[in-house]
Amino acid sequence: MTLVELCKRAAEAKYEVQYLSADIKNKALLKVAEEILANAAEIIEANSTDYKIAEENGMHPGLLDRLLLNEKRLDAIAEGIRQVADLPDPIGEEIEETIRPNGLQIKKVRVPMGVVGIIYESRPNVTPDAFALTFKSGNAAILKGGSDCIHSNIAIVKYIRKALEESGVTPDAVQLIENTDRAVTKEFMTMKQYVDVLIPRGSAGLIRAVTENSNIPVIETGTGNCHIYVDKEADLEKAIPIIINAKTQRIGVCNAAESLVVHEDIKEEFLPLFAKAMNEHKVEVRADKDSKELIEGALDAAEEDFGKEYLDYIISVKTVKDVDEAIAHINKYNTGHSEAIITENKETAQRFLDRVDAACVYVNASTRFTDGFEFGLGAEIGISTQKLHARGPMGLKELTSYKYEIIGEGQIRG
Repeated sequence: MTLVELCKRAAEAKYEVQYLSADIKNKALLKVAEEILANAAEIIEANSTDYKIAEENGMHPGLLDRLLLNEKRLDAIAEGIRQVADLPDPIGEEIEETIRPNGLQIKKVRVPMGVVGIIYESRPNVTPDAFALTFKSGNAAILKGGSDCIHSNIAIVKYIRKALEESGVTPDAVQLIENTDRAVTKEFMTMKQYVDVLIPRGSAGLIRAVTENSNIPVIETGTGNCHIYVDKEADLEKAIPIIINAKTQRIGVCNAAESLVVHEDIKEEFLPLFAKAMNEHKVEVRADKDSKELIEGALDAAEEDFGKEYLDYIISVKTVKDVDEAIAHINKYNTGHSEAIITENKETAQRFLDRVDAACVYVNASTRFTDGFEFGLGAEIGISTQKLHARGPMGLKELTSYKYEIIGEGQIRG
């Protein structure tokens, strides 16, 4: 099947999907979760092929972690799909209603976007997540994963389509572009006639390529240079576990902490504790001059380190004189993703919440919680770092638009 034919089929399917009842969609989603678990061995075997090739090609450990599927992760994927099925159906929701002085009744109603294209890299878990959210929100999906996870994606989509067909739903509600040629990806970005919105998920390079080359409207999901600021009134017993979790639980994800900011009044007490924790977890520290002398084994931080998404066992450190300097530093170098403050001072915490420019801002918690599953969205299509249409974890409502329904009794405009 050519790319144009594939896109045409998705464009035709959207008109069927948008009229499906919540009950039909939910039953189909539960069937998809069932099929994924029933065929876990085949999916894991396909993923093993991808993983082996990636290892042989020298893929970075952080990216290898993103690529890996196992029984535990497939269980989580199935549970995410079930959670999406349990969520309220947003389609048809009446957002607001007004009656004009002339008697016109105007309703603002939530509707699907249509055909949603997703371009992503090395993350086969995106495939079922993206399908579940686009389908529940009444959209058809065209998925373009990277070559690194093509065998995994083919296996997953095979069973999604099987489940849809057995549920009496068009399998064209989800399409996978199996051709991994970059020229096909570039051509996909020009399919505005058939695709209503495009969402890139992956590296800064991928996101930049999509935003610069697409003539389809793009929702930008950004990279994550996430900071944790340890205030002078921080509880240090809270701070260390939060930093360890945010930095080391999974290094290859966009909500992992990449930068630490420390108030100068506590640096002598806190930084040796931090250094010990990072050393135990084999994290390389790149510190500014004021911090380096208190962190054994630290390297000098270059200017670029403060704005870098490492996706590795590396973290930068900056010492500041107060919360305002911390906020200024974070706003200068962050990517608009997730930022955190550790403090017991409620006024300082609120100042940080109010003034840090990011999609998600935390007080006394790990940045790793920026996730659709953790936010109760069931799953996510991505973390939007832009400010138009959607921001932060994108769930069902963020995959919808709206239209106005106007009901009259013969009114004409004078």
